[in-house]
Amino acid sequence: MSKSKAGGKTRQKTPRVGKRLGIKTGQGTTVKPGSILVRQRGSKFHPGHGVGIGRDFTIFAIITGTVNFRQKHGKKIIEVIAT
Repeated sequence: MSKSKAGGKTRQKTPRVGKRLGIKTGQGTTVKPGSILVRQRGSKFHPGHGVGIGRDFTIFAIITGTVNFRQKHGKKIIEVIAT
C-alpha cells in the first residue's frame, strides 16, 4: 500500500511582497514639487492642474500647493492648488 505524498516544496511558495500602491497624500495636504500623490496601476486617478503623471501612472506634484481631489464627468481628478 502506497501513501500519497503531501505537497512538499512546491506548495511552500513564499508570499510576494506588496507593491505599496495607493494614495500617498490626503486632501488639503501641502506638497512640494516632485511629491508623489498616488501610485497606481492604470489611470484610476487622472491628473489635474499642477500635477504630472509618470510612465507607471504615478501622479506627482509639479508646483507647491495644497492637494485637492474632485470628480469631473465621473473621473477622479487630483490637482494641486497653488498657495
